[in-house]
Amino acid sequence: MSEQATLRCGLPLLQPAQAQKHVTVNDGLMRLDGLVNLVLQSVSVASPPVAVTDGQCWAVPFGAGGAWAGQAGRIAIGANGGWVFVPPSRGQRAFVVDQGLSALWDGAAWLPGALTLGAAGGGFNAGITTGEVEITAGAGLGTGLFIPENVLVLGLTGRVIKPITGTLTSWMIGVAGATNRYGSGLGLPLNSWSQGLLSAPSAVYAAQELRLTATGGNFAGGRVRLAVHWLALRVPDPV
Repeated sequence: MSEQATLRCGLPLLQPAQAQKHVTVNDGLMRLDGLVNLVLQSVSVASPPVAVTDGQCWAVPFGAGGAWAGQAGRIAIGANGGWVFVPPSRGQRAFVVDQGLSALWDGAAWLPGALTLGAAGGGFNAGITTGEVEITAGAGLGTGLFIPENVLVLGLTGRVIKPITGTLTSWMIGVAGATNRYGSGLGLPLNSWSQGLLSAPSAVYAAQELRLTATGGNFAGGRVRLAVHWLALRVPDPV
């Protein structure tokens, strides 16, 4: 610990015979308010928001500009209309709002979905791929939503957010060659849902597009929200 600030969080320390001690105390409390149970709005947005919200935190990426220029790798905490920058510690965890995932700081970057962090950077990730699909007329359609390569899929969840219409009686969700892998006999009304938990996790080595298939007729319209849940291995860092 230095004479001016704490080592890990950079909290300012009171000095002997210091005037206006409340300023230092308030600065420390502001930093704690941002760093405890850390929530990052994003780890990829490179431009600071126009309106600064006190206590709101962002991870500053490389190439950031404006008031964040030269602060890559630090946590930007909104404070009194400006920013306070604090370096994260290796192993520090945060929830990343725009990805809906927790992330770990490995000393050089935030790793969304990381569950473990080995000494050489290898680890285990949990991920989710989400999207909304506008259903068009026909017997089936590609969703434009892809399961990423080299993952172990646990299952898929979904919800009807606009009633599915057409001559069909139900629908299925899967991939080419296995059109019902993640669910069949699914409902058409608003808020019908699917929880397609696989009996055994499925390894995916090349990206696969999710497909919707009508049963007993054709689609006319509707909209669904989908989420694929998967695990992945992270290789050690290069040397």
